Amino acid sequence: MPALTVRRADAADRPAVERLWLMFSHDLSEFRGHLPNPDGSFRDGWLQLAFSDPDWAPYLLTADADAPVGFAFVRGLTGPVRGLNSFFVVRGARRSGLGLHAVRQIVALHPGRWQIAFQDANAPAARFWRTAAARLAGTAWTEELRPVPGRPELAPDSWISFTTA
Repeated sequence: MPALTVRRADAADRPAVERLWLMFSHDLSEFRGHLPNPDGSFRDGWLQLAFSDPDWAPYLLTADADAPVGFAFVRGLTGPVRGLNSFFVVRGARRSGLGLHAVRQIVALHPGRWQIAFQDANAPAARFWRTAAARLAGTAWTEELRPVPGRPELAPDSWISFTTA
């Protein structure tokens, strides 16, 4: 596994996170049917919130000191439940253990109750999140299906919940 650094992203990191966001959005478009905007970008409301809302925290994942390999957006910093709103690892770094290592570090920075959503149609993500929950919480995690708010035409999301000390 490459040497991984997980750090809170700042304004200087934003251009790299924005580029990674495009890759993330492209990957998810397969499962959500989202098409790019006329300029080739995707909706970026969560990206905007991650860098502007004090209840959110953006993280940049880098490998081997400076190669950006992913990002994570944590929300709910001031509430009783945190959410890993968006999580992305570039394809060249997947299945290396790097993603699980990153999730472990991020959850350790924000102990407490967590909820993470994913789409079952995204089989690699579904396997990853179930494995991550088991590694982080043993058998003390739950999974439930919830409708996507305002999108009745979409299959429900799967939500994993667990608590860390």
